[in-house]
Amino acid sequence: MIRPILLFAAAAMLSACAQQPLRGTGDLGVVVERATGSLQIIESSNQSQLARVEGLGDLSHASVVFSRDQRYAYVFGRDGGLTKVDLLRQRIDRRVVQGGNSIGGAISQDGRLIAVGNYEPGGVKVFDAETLELVADIPATPLADGSRNSRVVGVLDAPGRRFIYSLFDTNETWLLDFSQGDTPTVTRFENVGKQPYDALLTPDGRYYIAGLFGEDGMAKIDLWHTVRGVERIVDGYGRGQEKLPVYKMPHLEGWTVAGDQTFVPAIGQHRVLVMDSKSWKQTDAIDVAGQPVFVMARPDARQIWVNFAHPDNGKVQVIDSETHEIIATLEPGPAVLHMEFTARGDQLWLSVRDGNEVQVWDPYSLKLIKRLPAQSPSGIFFSSRAHETGL
Repeated sequence: MIRPILLFAAAAMLSACAQQPLRGTGDLGVVVERATGSLQIIESSNQSQLARVEGLGDLSHASVVFSRDQRYAYVFGRDGGLTKVDLLRQRIDRRVVQGGNSIGGAISQDGRLIAVGNYEPGGVKVFDAETLELVADIPATPLADGSRNSRVVGVLDAPGRRFIYSLFDTNETWLLDFSQGDTPTVTRFENVGKQPYDALLTPDGRYYIAGLFGEDGMAKIDLWHTVRGVERIVDGYGRGQEKLPVYKMPHLEGWTVAGDQTFVPAIGQHRVLVMDSKSWKQTDAIDVAGQPVFVMARPDARQIWVNFAHPDNGKVQVIDSETHEIIATLEPGPAVLHMEFTARGDQLWLSVRDGNEVQVWDPYSLKLIKRLPAQSPSGIFFSSRAHETGL
């Protein structure tokens, strides 16, 4: 005879399974729907949409990182909101409004800390990844007139439980080291160049490179040898050329290191610059269809995909990384805002904001596989980012 308590337990287990089917999270991702403050949960195995999560606030410049188990997405909203989304339960797990205007963030190497960069108030706040409780508040340098603190940009995680970021208004880069506990040591690099506006970390986590909006060139910091300070690279790359109005700032996290080459967008120019990844000297400049925003390598580094600012944002170009020739000019639709490869590079997802859709492309045949409806989509982020440094 089966006891009633065993029947109850079995029924409870079946109910739990019905509510939350067991599945892995490695093929999951999210699409930011900027106009509606919502997030689509997607999966790449069948190129399908699983759910929509609403109530995430202002997502006009949102970015996302993932927990190390790839279950939770942490969404940084422009309104200062930090939202933890459960990809399996398809709902908001926790949410705090921690600032007035935030511009992205990062998750620590051990997955325990979330750092958020703020325009208002200027500085970085660090939170416990499980509870979203405040761990540290590090104000940025005040402006000379005392009116406010500098805006913070380019927040990235670095090896050794560290975060690194730049101060746009005071021309600095700061390195926060949490390796000894929740009170960080701060290393300040001053006079890195005029108006650092975003940054990338090389895939091995060694070099932090900040782009400079106020002058031609970039600032490089070797995280193996921080005492060496800041080195300027590719100085004067636009010298002698007329700069065009900048309609959309390039994103350095969309710059790409492909083997011994680094491909970067030239600010205010219709060109992609190529640098040697060891000497950091410019080796080429590739003429493209508009002002590049994201310059992204297919995971095997054989192709470089580029999208553009207005008025050329209906195009995407594909560059051969070996010959530097443009091998395709695609026209997916109006306002292509973001691109994202699956971890092994078999798919390329892109958002077509003004077409209200997300498209999936085969990056080998250069053919469109699928269209999925979305409400003014912008950023696309796959959970495989959980295992990448410098995001």
